[in-house]
Amino acid sequence: MAVCDKELCGKTLKGKEIEFFVSKGFYNGEPVSIKELRGKLREFENINIVGNKAVKIALEEGIVSEENVIEIAKVKHVQIFKI
Repeated sequence: MAVCDKELCGKTLKGKEIEFFVSKGFYNGEPVSIKELRGKLREFENINIVGNKAVKIALEEGIVSEENVIEIAKVKHVQIFKI
């Protein structure tokens, strides 16, 4: 599953050591409400999340911990792989 904050789709995040393109081809899908996202985060085993709002929801749901989150140009990003 791939999730990003709506306003980031199609943009490039430029950090000091990394440049990250939030590809429309990868991230652009059906918009979901916060309630729907909370439920979907528990359904998938592999999740890629970009955006401060979306990562905040994953943190609130306990899906990920803060030490696993990185920032690229002040935008939070996390990848989750459940084994």
